[in-house]
Amino acid sequence: MTNSIARGLRGLLRLCMLSLGLLGCAQAQTIVIGQSAPLSGVLAETGKDLVVGGRIYFEYINSQGGVNGRKIQHEVIDDGYDVERTVSNTKELLDKDGAVALFGYAGTGNIQRLLADKVLAHAGVAMVGPYTGGESLRTPYNPYIFHVRAGYADEAAVMVKLLTAVGINRIGVMYQDDAFGMAGLQGVIDALNPLGFELTVSASYAKNTDDVQTAVQTIAAKQPQAVILISVNKSSAAFLSKYRVLSPSAQILNVSVVNPKVIASIAGNVDTRGFSIAQVVPDPMSNALPAAREYRALLARYGNGAEPSYTSFEAFLAAKTLVEGLKRAKAPTRAALMAALESLEKLDLGGYTVSFGPNNRRGSKLVEIVAVSKDGKVIH
Repeated sequence: MTNSIARGLRGLLRLCMLSLGLLGCAQAQTIVIGQSAPLSGVLAETGKDLVVGGRIYFEYINSQGGVNGRKIQHEVIDDGYDVERTVSNTKELLDKDGAVALFGYAGTGNIQRLLADKVLAHAGVAMVGPYTGGESLRTPYNPYIFHVRAGYADEAAVMVKLLTAVGINRIGVMYQDDAFGMAGLQGVIDALNPLGFELTVSASYAKNTDDVQTAVQTIAAKQPQAVILISVNKSSAAFLSKYRVLSPSAQILNVSVVNPKVIASIAGNVDTRGFSIAQVVPDPMSNALPAAREYRALLARYGNGAEPSYTSFEAFLAAKTLVEGLKRAKAPTRAALMAALESLEKLDLGGYTVSFGPNNRRGSKLVEIVAVSKDGKVIH
């Protein structure tokens, strides 16, 4: 009898947790934020940065008493950058943990699958600050994803404009063979076409690998003046080290989803002159930017020795956006949070502004191009 009652109570508690995204019943004192992140595999360094960037702000908020008296419970599950694991992790975060919001996901294809399976729509849950610029997650308009970064189309437009302005119009692309890579490739093509240029060459590599040798040979054979990489840390480092042997002078640019220090450490003694990265958030080392100063202070306090990076700074800004939405929400529910996030028009996060609205989920279009030194330092 006792076991039956206990099971019944557990079932009732589970139903209560799932209702409207509440964590627990009406008296719940925590708000669950769910994150599926690539903590293993080729994107592990990126995943760790995405987690730490959010965690340091959530821990700071908890140290101040939480949000409207409720502490944030940051639940993280490793997906290894694998689509199927991302889907199963997300269902667990929503159905078992009762997450009020999803945060800091990575992978265009991973998130596309969540949309295709209507995971977000069925749960009525917001995803804040995904680490992707995929246009398919922006167009057509999707109400559930709140982007705090520019898209790959925005990045491609700036890179192509920069190159063609100095007479570089023979441009090649190496891209990851998935939705992420195709989104970036299409962005470059779309940026070249209005200027009257065509892509010189393109070649792909398999996701979750750094096997870029075929791509290197294919692109080098066409001798482009510049190569744009739609690629992650390990594959970009592999391309850089192999391509520099064949073409020491070509300009090489990467979309924003890489860490220059990680690339430099993997590539070893390869000359990184002529290597640049598109960035979609300001310099995290800036002393002029209040958000950057706050980020570094909290990273030093809660980051367990983690070094500053553009990736963790982006996650930090996304966490600030999410917390502001929670503060404005009329209740700690998924629906109330969606409405609150939608109301964040021209939200100043400390020198970096995001803006949403009833028909707008593109919070920012900022793109900057930075050069990378041999030791992985950013040169503005």
